[in-house]
Amino acid sequence: MSDPKAPAADYAGKPLPEVQIMTNRLLSAETTEKVLNALDVIPNIRQINMTGESIPRMINSGPAKGMANNHTEHQTITVGGREVELKYLVGAFYIELDVEDEEILDVRLEQIKAACNEHIEHGYNLQVGRYSKYKPTLHDYRSA
Repeated sequence: MSDPKAPAADYAGKPLPEVQIMTNRLLSAETTEKVLNALDVIPNIRQINMTGESIPRMINSGPAKGMANNHTEHQTITVGGREVELKYLVGAFYIELDVEDEEILDVRLEQIKAACNEHIEHGYNLQVGRYSKYKPTLHDYRSA
């Protein structure tokens, strides 16, 4: 989803806007695939990051530690013709938009809302802002 040679995350000295979509319930692999494919066709989306509850391959604790985790939602989904291993029960999307002005931003927000309304049946909250860091911090310099 993200291009390793992507341009810097700012334009005209301002950080690019990000859309945060927090779902009311964790999404199944099937619903996540539908949402991502609906978002994939929207222009000006620079990258999409997802977070949620981890589905590890191996059980990490308890009496079954070290055994394979046969979770039904640990699947490989197809997004935009590419196969992606789903490692989370997705609960949030962070969509970075590469837009030049407020008019284009408003149009893209309406398209994103339409995609979410169509596929996220239990509701969601959508906010626009900046939710991930876009430039190095002091911590990055100290840990290098």
